[in-house]
Amino acid sequence: MIALASADRVTSAFDAGLRPDPLQTLSEWSDENMILPSYSSERGPFRTSRVPFLKEIMDCLSPSHPCQEVVFMKCVQIAGTQTAVNWASFVIDRVPASMMLVEPTVDLAMKLSKTKIQQALDDVACLRDKVKTARSRDSGNTILMKEFTGGMLVFAGANSGVSLRFLPARFLFLDEIDAYPQDVDGEGHPVELAENRTSSFARCKIFKNSTPLTKELSVIEPAYLNGSRGHYHVPCPFCLHMQWLQWKNFIFTVDGVTDPKNAAYRCENAACGKLIQEHHKPFMLENGQWVHEDPENPVRSFHINILYQPYGWKLSWEVLAKQWLKASKRASRGDTRALKVFINTYLAQT
Repeated sequence: MIALASADRVTSAFDAGLRPDPLQTLSEWSDENMILPSYSSERGPFRTSRVPFLKEIMDCLSPSHPCQEVVFMKCVQIAGTQTAVNWASFVIDRVPASMMLVEPTVDLAMKLSKTKIQQALDDVACLRDKVKTARSRDSGNTILMKEFTGGMLVFAGANSGVSLRFLPARFLFLDEIDAYPQDVDGEGHPVELAENRTSSFARCKIFKNSTPLTKELSVIEPAYLNGSRGHYHVPCPFCLHMQWLQWKNFIFTVDGVTDPKNAAYRCENAACGKLIQEHHKPFMLENGQWVHEDPENPVRSFHINILYQPYGWKLSWEVLAKQWLKASKRASRGDTRALKVFINTYLAQT
């Protein structure tokens, strides 16, 4: 019986390897299958329509898309890591292959595995029987390795050269790369070490995802600038002029009165110039589109800031105005730390 089960497993893996990649996109699969965990902003079925700016990013990660590298320079709390969880789940279900997920440290890699990935394995119906059950004598399912028919997920820390050398990987997720050490175990930058794991695959995919930190040491900013340089353009609800949301047009001083409750976005169209209230965001996001400065660039790069966070999530425009005013006040007294954090984590700028 054991021999038969082993033979069946080998046959299944062989069949999975011969199966052509699906034409279904990652966003389509996610809308059909993904379930958001209890700790997320919106528990329940994943809906791309709620975060429409992620659709093109997810579709670039789909096997049917020709690009091999996707770069997402982002603010916090914008579902960047959830995009990677969707991708890993899609790989398990539809494109069985080896995949490496790299966090800044091994501890964070374990946290990603034990929380977000394991939650998906438990909650998403089509994944429940795909990954081997964890047993003390079975190394096929551990915190840092999830084995399934035709492939495996391996979780690595950028602070460990050994973990980065563990597995050739067709798919590679590099999370928060600006927090990686500049050198790991004297072997070089961990991004380069990890990218080397994909070199034997003609149809590999690499997803670089990070909030930027200092300009001098940033990895995500040059990766973004070397790519297609996309911004998500949304229509003004009054004149329909397409524009990408920038902090310089975000205002909370009206008629000389500075008050976070006045927070609004001024349309950049000089012929309009109306103040857009936050409740218009669902319309704007739904009708937005990515515009790339270099659309022919094979590296698809995307930038987004906190002004795009879906309406009803934690960081409202009023809250952002309050935090900016507080950080600015501290900066006027010589303490720029809060301002740096705001620029990095909310504006997604170095």
